[in-house]
Amino acid sequence: MNAPALVDQFGRHIDYVRLSVTDRCDLRCSYCMPEGFKGFEEPADWLDFDEIERLLGAFARLGVRRVRLTGGEPLLRRDISGLARRIASLPGIEDLSLSTNATQLDRHAAALKAAGVTRLNVSLDSLQQARVERINGRDVLAKVMTGLAAAQEAGFAPIKLNMVAMRGSNDDEIDEMVAFCMDRGFVLRLIEAMPMGATGRNTEYLDLQPVKERLRARFGLVETALPGGGPARYLGTADGGFNVGFITPISQHFCESCNRIRIAVDGTAYMCLGQDEKFEFRPLLRDGCSDAELDAAIVEAINLKPERHEFREAPHKLVRFMSMTGG
Repeated sequence: MNAPALVDQFGRHIDYVRLSVTDRCDLRCSYCMPEGFKGFEEPADWLDFDEIERLLGAFARLGVRRVRLTGGEPLLRRDISGLARRIASLPGIEDLSLSTNATQLDRHAAALKAAGVTRLNVSLDSLQQARVERINGRDVLAKVMTGLAAAQEAGFAPIKLNMVAMRGSNDDEIDEMVAFCMDRGFVLRLIEAMPMGATGRNTEYLDLQPVKERLRARFGLVETALPGGGPARYLGTADGGFNVGFITPISQHFCESCNRIRIAVDGTAYMCLGQDEKFEFRPLLRDGCSDAELDAAIVEAINLKPERHEFREAPHKLVRFMSMTGG
């Protein structure tokens, strides 16, 4: 029997949950959190593995098919491969992916693949050591490259590289990153910086629409599509050997087709990165709610999902950090 579909008040089917498993990170990326930020939640407030499994199991009962593990840096969560195995085994979950900065990936890649993680997204904003150190706050380029090699050796394919394109910071490297991904067999995804909090608003925004047309012409790219539940719009080579995605929350928003919510490590579900609506699942889970009560709470939460963000209209509206909300 098919699971019921989660549908919000605007008719969008919600089948994708991005779950933060930690708000800790070993980087200090300029567009994510400020240097010296120490506002992390304490582990007592984090959902434990049993609570995560129960919550995602309820979402799966209601039609969610895709889960992405995020952070912070998810590989900093103890026994992350064990958690991945539990989630991948849930009835109804068809796709389990993970986003990482790859600094720890060489130690975890094989175990994650064996646990049932099907896809990896890796953040890489530059191929220049000094620039990586400036953007990420740490000298980690060599570690990232080692992690990418380990992931390919473990059998992950394709691996998507996420590059936040920032005017004056790394926009002159976009073509170089395209060539790198073509040569190494990676999918590239270019992302417009979102104005979340002071960190995001201080990032130099770059409209990706002209970049998309320039890359289309230079590399002979055509419209294409790739599997996945995310918002990227893709161009690719005619032979399918290379694909580049564009995630454009500002210049060409994708709110009308948004199929996802984010759940922070403390069990707070955020319905939209650009709005205030949220729902706290931790109190329900720790008060011993029934399955029926949990299912009803999920439906209630989905009905809070707003029609669209207001990054253009109200860029100062939110003060959250991506590291706390979940990437």
